[in-house]
Amino acid sequence: MKRKSQIRMGTAVSGERRIIGHTQRTKQTKTEEEVQRGSLEEDHSPIDYKNNCFLKDGKPFQYISGSIHYSRIPRYYWKDRLMKMYMTGLNAIQVYVPWNFHETVQGVYNFTGDRDLEHFLDLANQTGLLVILRPGPYICAEWEMVENEYGSYYACDYNYMRHLRTLFRFFLSEDTVLFTTDGNTDKEMSCGTLEGLYATIDFGTENNISDAFRRQRRFEPRGPLVNSEFYTGWLDHWGDPHAVVDAQKVSRVLGEMLTMGANVNMYMFEGGSNFGYWNGTVPITTLRFRSVVTSYDYDAPLTEAGDPTEKLLAIRDVIKTFRNIPAGPMPPATPKFAYGFVTLKKPVNTLSPAGPVKSQYPLTFEEMKQYYGYMLYRTTLPRDLSEPTPLISPLNGVHDRAYVSVNGVFQGLLQRDTMLVTNVTGQQGDTLDVLVENMGRGLLSNLILGKDVLTDWQIYPLDIDGAIAGGWPHSDSQKFFPTPHKEPSVGPVFYMGTLQPNGVVWDTFLKLNEWTKGQVWINGMNLGRYWPSRGPQQTLYVPGPLLSASQPNNITVLELEGAPAHLRVLFMDRPQLNFTAGKS
Repeated sequence: MKRKSQIRMGTAVSGERRIIGHTQRTKQTKTEEEVQRGSLEEDHSPIDYKNNCFLKDGKPFQYISGSIHYSRIPRYYWKDRLMKMYMTGLNAIQVYVPWNFHETVQGVYNFTGDRDLEHFLDLANQTGLLVILRPGPYICAEWEMVENEYGSYYACDYNYMRHLRTLFRFFLSEDTVLFTTDGNTDKEMSCGTLEGLYATIDFGTENNISDAFRRQRRFEPRGPLVNSEFYTGWLDHWGDPHAVVDAQKVSRVLGEMLTMGANVNMYMFEGGSNFGYWNGTVPITTLRFRSVVTSYDYDAPLTEAGDPTEKLLAIRDVIKTFRNIPAGPMPPATPKFAYGFVTLKKPVNTLSPAGPVKSQYPLTFEEMKQYYGYMLYRTTLPRDLSEPTPLISPLNGVHDRAYVSVNGVFQGLLQRDTMLVTNVTGQQGDTLDVLVENMGRGLLSNLILGKDVLTDWQIYPLDIDGAIAGGWPHSDSQKFFPTPHKEPSVGPVFYMGTLQPNGVVWDTFLKLNEWTKGQVWINGMNLGRYWPSRGPQQTLYVPGPLLSASQPNNITVLELEGAPAHLRVLFMDRPQLNFTAGKS
């Protein structure tokens, strides 16, 4: 950052997930004499190696920071969240720049609205917060696919990191502090650090502070101690219990690090929401595929909806023993409203896909240049199947979940790692549809039906978001079933309804009780995925500014597996994130 009021750091260079440069130091570590000599020669440097601290405006400086992701928070609430962080006593924030958030189509850039990064940084500056910027090209934060700190990545490619270092130096100049941040292991620090980039470390409440900082010292023998990601909570995966980290542990360890003079960034301070399709997975080296839930609440000091917690108050009590915190009350929680039940209806007409791409074998999402959402793969049955016949994903190629139908009748599921076979029946020439949900990357290999490799596919990229943003299905409101079905439907089906205005546009939480799995849009905005039977998350956060106080609010639901007979959804005034994991 170039503003004089900011300490010039925060550009992290990493290959996979961090933007700060990672560089290898095991064979390139400077001697203490060289470090001290360098610090004397560069009095203007923001790092005082002799006294092991940062300098800001020529004076020793210790930052107390919190991570916040503008990409997970509606623009309307950016100022509110930043002010709450400032009033807690933070003097800095740490923020990622997810490149694919601004360039969803290669060569087409978007820095407007909820993607207006410059406005977010200006708000932080106006609020009195410094910015530690981590601009990519890959970031962590479970944003999409299998991201992590570069030191966690298998490649250990120092030439790649040198390329990033050169790139950032070109744009940010030599006086910007570039740093790396990696996990608290020798492997991660060795593969993630690079000469010329200041090495920092990540760890949480369960780690020994002295041991962790001793590891940092092996790669950065002099200079400030830095925990770039002090974990205030943790993320949730579908099917796992809701993660919780004790507030007293967080405040105690924070106090111990600040007493040592360490600089600390709390990850997360507010997590926000994985709206749309922006949720990642755990690394592929683990035993099973586990995708991240829509909520990125993270058990953070500020909730998913930006509300202060007891954890925040405990952190503020620690910080005020180290620095003067702003006077005045903490901004209150945003108001919430329980709008009640809404009954949905099934449109007569389903979404009509655009013309297909024909291919002998399946193409991936990337090959089709559709990087998110859903894709329809269609072919015909090569022969009569009077008996249930296995449809097989032999190379675990469904990434990540596929819904199989014959002539529009739902047949079953295929799922990465766990469900590689489902049985189908039908007649030769019947239409076989495979709707693939991309929670990781789409259909990556052939499908085999009995002994036949299926070929001659018609592949439909489904622009569901574009259709709903354009008004479908509500724009054709006369064409829907007037009464709910007595029997619940099975397989992928769209439903629609309206939340009638009552003059109140407060935050709310949408619960889809007894619905199975799918996606929700309100007034054209994709709120994200729901999966209540798997848990732990049971509600979707609905920001108040999304709603209209005077016009009907359109609700669209894509249920992928099976809707309940009642077809009702419920708007509540509080979240439910801790349901016991199920088995579906």
